[in-house]
Amino acid sequence: MLGKEMFDIWYQKIPAHLRKELDAIKDNENEIKERFSVPLAFGTAGMRGEVGLGTFRMNDYTVARATKGLAMFIASLGAEAMERGVVISYDTRRCSLEFAIIVAKVLSYAKIKSFIFDTVHPVPMCSFAVRHLNAIAGVMITASHNPKEYNGYKVYGQDGAQMSPEDTQIVVKYIDSLTDYFAVELDGVQFPDSIKRLDNVKLNDYITVIGKTVDEAYYAEIAKLSLSPKEVSEYGKTIKLVYTPIHGTGYVPVTTMLSRMGISVDCVAEQIEPDTEFSTVPAPNPENPSALKMGIELGDKIGADVVIGTDPDCDRMGLAIRDNKGQFRLLNGNQIGALLLDYILTRLKEENNLPKNGAVVKTIVTTTLADRIAKNFGITVIDVLTGFKFIGEKIKEWEKTNEYSFIFGYEESYGYLRGTHARDKDAVVAAMLTAEMVCYYESKGVGLYQRLMEIFERYGYYCEEVISIDYKGVGAMAEMASAMAKVRSKTITKLAEYEVEFTADYLAKKVTYPDGRIEATTLPQTNAIKYFLKDGQFVCVRPSGTEPKLKVYVLCYDSDMEKSKQKAKVLLEAIKNEL
Repeated sequence: MLGKEMFDIWYQKIPAHLRKELDAIKDNENEIKERFSVPLAFGTAGMRGEVGLGTFRMNDYTVARATKGLAMFIASLGAEAMERGVVISYDTRRCSLEFAIIVAKVLSYAKIKSFIFDTVHPVPMCSFAVRHLNAIAGVMITASHNPKEYNGYKVYGQDGAQMSPEDTQIVVKYIDSLTDYFAVELDGVQFPDSIKRLDNVKLNDYITVIGKTVDEAYYAEIAKLSLSPKEVSEYGKTIKLVYTPIHGTGYVPVTTMLSRMGISVDCVAEQIEPDTEFSTVPAPNPENPSALKMGIELGDKIGADVVIGTDPDCDRMGLAIRDNKGQFRLLNGNQIGALLLDYILTRLKEENNLPKNGAVVKTIVTTTLADRIAKNFGITVIDVLTGFKFIGEKIKEWEKTNEYSFIFGYEESYGYLRGTHARDKDAVVAAMLTAEMVCYYESKGVGLYQRLMEIFERYGYYCEEVISIDYKGVGAMAEMASAMAKVRSKTITKLAEYEVEFTADYLAKKVTYPDGRIEATTLPQTNAIKYFLKDGQFVCVRPSGTEPKLKVYVLCYDSDMEKSKQKAKVLLEAIKNEL
């Protein structure tokens, strides 16, 4: 019962004041098919889609259905799990608070406790709160860095990491059993017109509004991660730093921490206030040059050396620094991660705090420059599958085994975590460490660009290219799967003039060598193929975990940057030809 038939059911069952949206598409077969032919998928990263009516959209009904599935899962764990409850956080996007309230009401009807933040809060504070309050789960209403039309629903497990694939499968089964989107019961509790500044206030037996108390616990925890207090006290007031939250959740926590550390910061005034339309940027993604454009303009105006930007849910951080010609240069996620990793290890070593069993965790598509930096400090690097939850899993594992001490985790897509207070990427901590890193190198008479060039000079000039092949419409996921199947069916032993030393197919869980030898992969199963070239260089193809797009990664290095860029370009063309 999908397509036009499902459209008719929704038209009859939604309140009359909502029908205007469906009236506008009632004669548009393609739009009806797009919205009503399939449900919005719920995967290991939750669900994400455009806001609007339909089974393939983010709306009150799809959010309620997903939450009831989650509630059924929690209820199956028993009374203690229901009592521990669920943390609910939300960002500045369209309908985020509305969706968060629906989550609380569905859980309340199911007699499951919830703790909803009083105002917009970022991903890392949600992850922290799950652990701090000993909750059984967390829900973050966000579409991260997606365009304004989107919103999403991320679920966290009791360890504060995104829910495991195993538990997600169970939740999905419960959700799939709910065929009637309009049969989900909500508690009739009345929320006040504003819950802002409420703290530990109960709205009924099951819903508690949380705020300042949890915030202060988070600030106290991440303050412990500071590595250069002496340099900050000397240079914090004199450095020139620009920050933009790009209308998102980062403004309060980032500026709070910088202020408490004594670091001066100029914020992009036009991008401070929450804005569901992100009206000053084409898309609120700090990876895109346009997202930091106003920050760079302010940086040029005041003579700043660094511009920091965080995405709407403040789990990703972008960075622009001045090069040796005085021009701002946007760094990619791998370069930012390399700078932070080098700084963290340098300071820990200088203070004799480098753990003997220290380890860095990164994803399989993140730069191998990290391996070289870490090796220089005698630190182990562990590769995990793409997705920060796998970094969180390692932290959890090592807490039990003490095999390694977690130092830093990062992924090429601008996500970084120092500390174990949260189990997802934390742009508040990343911004804090970046700001104090500026102070530290200022004390040495060195800028961040100069330090990055020193790293390249020592380990090689690394170049990374990432492209996305987008798929649209109802058949998008099937088209993407077909493309992956096509490349998987090929035996690729050479990309341009570069030999493939071996190929890892993480879906088939096998590593294949040119001589025909086959070994098992050591990582869990996932839909990705990675072609290993000489000396840690690689090309990888994988579907996005949150969107219908195929992502292609190229990583290489050479004796100078131009040679490295040319090599990356050649490799990118070679893999595109194979696709």
